[in-house]
Amino acid sequence: MTERIVEISRRRLLRDVASGLGVAALANLLSADQGPGQPGLPHFAPRAKRVIYLFMSGGPSQIELFDYKPKLAEWRGTDLPDSVRMGQRLTGMTATQTKFPVVQSLFRFQQHGQSGAWVSELAPYTAKVVDKLTFIRSMHTEAINHDPAVTFFQTGFQLAGRPSIGSWLAYGLGSENQDLPAFVVMISATDGGDQPLYDRLWGSGFLPTRYQGVKFRSSGDPVLYLSNPEGMTAKVRRRFLDDLGKLNQMQFEEVGDPEIQTRIAQYEMAYRMQSSVPELTDLSREPESTFELYGPDSRKPGTFAANCLLARRLAERGVRFIQLFHRGWDHHNNLPEKIVKVCKETDQPAAALVQDLDQRGLLKDTLVVWGGEFGRTVYCQGKLTPEDYGRDHHPRCFTIWMAGGGLKPGLTYGTTDDYSYNIVENPVHVHDLHATILHLLGIDHTRLTYKFQGRYFRLTDVHGSVVRELLA
Repeated sequence: MTERIVEISRRRLLRDVASGLGVAALANLLSADQGPGQPGLPHFAPRAKRVIYLFMSGGPSQIELFDYKPKLAEWRGTDLPDSVRMGQRLTGMTATQTKFPVVQSLFRFQQHGQSGAWVSELAPYTAKVVDKLTFIRSMHTEAINHDPAVTFFQTGFQLAGRPSIGSWLAYGLGSENQDLPAFVVMISATDGGDQPLYDRLWGSGFLPTRYQGVKFRSSGDPVLYLSNPEGMTAKVRRRFLDDLGKLNQMQFEEVGDPEIQTRIAQYEMAYRMQSSVPELTDLSREPESTFELYGPDSRKPGTFAANCLLARRLAERGVRFIQLFHRGWDHHNNLPEKIVKVCKETDQPAAALVQDLDQRGLLKDTLVVWGGEFGRTVYCQGKLTPEDYGRDHHPRCFTIWMAGGGLKPGLTYGTTDDYSYNIVENPVHVHDLHATILHLLGIDHTRLTYKFQGRYFRLTDVHGSVVRELLA
């Protein structure tokens, strides 16, 4: 009998609190699902309002793309010196090798633009916009296998379960457009690469689930269940959602679970997206010049080019974080043929996105990031032939580029050794990159926190420093 009285008292307490503070919170939730963000944010004047992150899943080879190493031609076939490798960790695919033969890139490099940035012939469109880009050639990470490495870049931690960077920004800064999610994800359709991309990579972790990324599909409804079921009119759906909201509110008052509020907010967002998403994905009013800029694939839904064009349209509409994933960069064998294919899919659209944002006046407050989870080794994996060599995973140094959003354009930052194996100047860690991205958005990375299981967590954990040399 005593236990029953305690249970009723607890339930009544939750209900009473919910009927006071809870109803007010719910009313605010329905009027602004992802809201203005957390009180006091941004911490200072932001240079960027939004991020478009072009994630090249699989690990692009910096040696083939942006980190020119002419001496490798002289050293072809020689064993990577122990003084360079220094016993560093190897993957299981090369741990049994006794020799580590050096192989140079098959592709030609040239300097481009006033900045003189080195770019290979694989990326002719990127080469045209180098003076708008900021190259970091000294990125490094701790993870050497795909899943923990991708997870690290997305969440700041190698183990699954923490909020993704887009979720942190949706939580901290909220949305600029109440008719679209704050965080949108798109995955390109490609024949290359079989590395899985799990939903948790854009998940909210221990943050409320309304901050997770919304995945857009390339066929059918861009978002699942966006269309009304057969026989249901918009008016009937509105009445249905109103009644469902009342039932959910009653349940919230009964148990006090904040996820019920999230569920109500998601229903309301879905209702508003019925009009906003079709307009967003209708490219019929885009001029022919836009499709020429992004390339012929931009007319094919689900391609990287089409997703880049949609990313620009999402940025125009105030979506806070737009993540594009493109697989096919895991080149352990037959690298020359495979990297040509994936560069043809991505080079023109990525460069076009930068140009398009710039000519529309959006680049100044949109941060574009291009890169993968690690780089590739200088030593050969598989055959040592010009046409059929491969490279293993290499977390010690690799290249990414960024553009816009308060960065210093035309800058190449960081230096690697002549083997592109170790960093010799200005290392940039994953935590440093995250700290810098947050800084450009007006956030002190040490102050964007969330209490979970008795500890205050943050994207950068207990690490990270803003790389101020990158800032304009």
